[in-house]
Amino acid sequence: MYKRILDLPGLLKKKSFFLFGPRGTGKTTLIRHTLPGATVIDLLETRTFREYLKDPSLIAEQTLSPVVVIDEVQKLPEILDEVHRLIEGKGLTFLLTGSSPRKLKRGGANLLAGRAWWAELFPLTSCKLFSAAGLQVSRLCK
Repeated sequence: MYKRILDLPGLLKKKSFFLFGPRGTGKTTLIRHTLPGATVIDLLETRTFREYLKDPSLIAEQTLSPVVVIDEVQKLPEILDEVHRLIEGKGLTFLLTGSSPRKLKRGGANLLAGRAWWAELFPLTSCKLFSAAGLQVSRLCK
C-alpha cells in the first residue's frame, strides 16, 4: 500500500464525496485501508448488483455505519436517489466511487445537488514509485 495524499477520513468529516479515478488506481484498496469501519456496497459483486438493480431502496433497510461506501456507483445510477434521501433523512455520509462521471452525467443521474463534493484519485507518479522502491528521487519530486 502506497501512502496517498488524499485523506478520505478527513474529507468525509465535512461532506459526502464522489471519488473518481481510472481503473486500477487503487480506489478500493485505499478505502479498505483508510475506512475499515465503513459499510461497503460493492456493485462489482454480481449478487449485490442484482439485488440493488431490482430494488435500490434496499439500502435504506440495511443497518449502515455512519459512513457508507458504494463502490462502482456508475453501474447503478438509480441508487443515487436513495443516497440523496439518506443524506437528507438520516444524515449519513457517503463515499461513491467510480472510474468516470461520464456515465452518470450522460444518464441524467441525480448528482446530489451539492450534497456531495468530487475528488479524484490519480495513478501513482514516477516520483512515488521511485521513492517506494528506495531509489534516489530528484529534487523535482520533493
